[in-house]
Amino acid sequence: MAWGYSYLLLAALVSLVSLAIKRVFFDPLSKIPGPKVAAITHLYKTYYNVTGGSKFYLQVERLHQKYGPVIRIAPDEIHLSDPENYDKIYRAGSKYSKSPTFYTAFGYGTAAFSTPSNELHRVRRAALNPLFSRKRVLDLEDVVQSKVSKLDQRLSKAASNGEEVDLHHGLRAISVDTITDYGFGRCYNLLDRDDFGTQFFDTMRELGPAVWFFQQWPFLQSLALNIPPWLAKKLSKNLGSFMQLQDECRENIVAIKSTLDAGVKDESRTTIFHQLLDPNATEGHVVPSVDNMRDESFVILSAATDTTGNAMTIAMYEVVANPAVYAKLAAELNAAFPDPSVTLSFITLEKLPYLSAVVKEGLRLSYGVIGRLPRVVNEPGVSFNGFDIPPGTNIGMSSYMMHRDPDHFPNPDSFDPERWIEPIAARKLDKYLVPFSKGQRQCIGMPLAYCEIYVTLGTLFRRYQTLKAMPLSEEDLQFEDYFAPYRPVLAKKFRVKV
Repeated sequence: MAWGYSYLLLAALVSLVSLAIKRVFFDPLSKIPGPKVAAITHLYKTYYNVTGGSKFYLQVERLHQKYGPVIRIAPDEIHLSDPENYDKIYRAGSKYSKSPTFYTAFGYGTAAFSTPSNELHRVRRAALNPLFSRKRVLDLEDVVQSKVSKLDQRLSKAASNGEEVDLHHGLRAISVDTITDYGFGRCYNLLDRDDFGTQFFDTMRELGPAVWFFQQWPFLQSLALNIPPWLAKKLSKNLGSFMQLQDECRENIVAIKSTLDAGVKDESRTTIFHQLLDPNATEGHVVPSVDNMRDESFVILSAATDTTGNAMTIAMYEVVANPAVYAKLAAELNAAFPDPSVTLSFITLEKLPYLSAVVKEGLRLSYGVIGRLPRVVNEPGVSFNGFDIPPGTNIGMSSYMMHRDPDHFPNPDSFDPERWIEPIAARKLDKYLVPFSKGQRQCIGMPLAYCEIYVTLGTLFRRYQTLKAMPLSEEDLQFEDYFAPYRPVLAKKFRVKV
């Protein structure tokens, strides 16, 4: 019997060694430079994703510095750093589909965001596009203005009391309150809470780590999602948080569907999911299932939680920390809006050149999604920087490296609005600013995000021109990659005093 076990172990070892030799020396990707262990096993990227605060994106940058613009980061995955390649992968009309292994792990089910097939995505996205168009966003500006007004009132009250204000969570609360108001007609009202709903953001953050495990071991996701919710909460805080938020999204959708089935409709404003669930809203409209809409709402809520908030936080912190930038922005806003008490319209704000430069720098250094966005190479394959990549290979790039390319953004870690001031130079740089990605898979919420950012920054910097930021260390300003960038749990958060 002992010999039998020894034979099995030996056979398994020989099989693993043979697989490793094949992947390193005889695989179609064997000529792509990179660490040998990355060519052998997916555990290489999982290790950096789950240890040391999930900073695989930094390891990818180091690998590019060592090996060049094309590197192998997994047995079947390539990463590129040459900015000129971005449009080849992510442009409108690209035939590359999303990587199923990467995106299925998010647990968004049938949502358009995670759908691998471009054709199926196009169908699902078509129903959503009108609800996030620029025209619809302009109609919704009053919602954004009302949320910004609440934060304005909080700052005003804090000023009279000599108190600090937690803008890290306050700015994020604007995005969440806006999307829950517009999405469900049931605003979460985080701006009304003393702590701006810190627990909600902590819960959303807890979802991140599980994604990397589910990418490495997909069967764990299937097992986890079939565990009863009461048991899931006991076994894993992360899993419990995921199921809790799924349930909340489902409850929101069921409530909307119930009102529509009862013939009750609010004519004052159409929300996202009232529109999608109403069979009479669009001719030929097929009403999706509750579970499908639950997945869509989960995506939209997740997207609103941190990406736009990161951009606003970075822009505000960097402006307040830089007196020269602060003074120049204040002068522009004072000239455009002599009366600080008026409502600052989005259309006027987006035309202000220096504010626009501040917004772009905030987007550049917040990255949107900080890590890679894998796509699958289609037939007949492709060539990048002299390397042939066969069909079926996962290939991707990251906004982190695009936005910090020194050839296009000198001193890339510096917050420098001046780089966007000269119109011709700015148009050239726009090609390399990709916080929302590009093409048909570009973030659908981009128009709404721009409205939130312009109205928030414009309003607050016009009305508060003596803000003082509580100092943050380099460690406080680091990002951890859970698809969206998050500050470390123990990092000090952005707070201001008027």
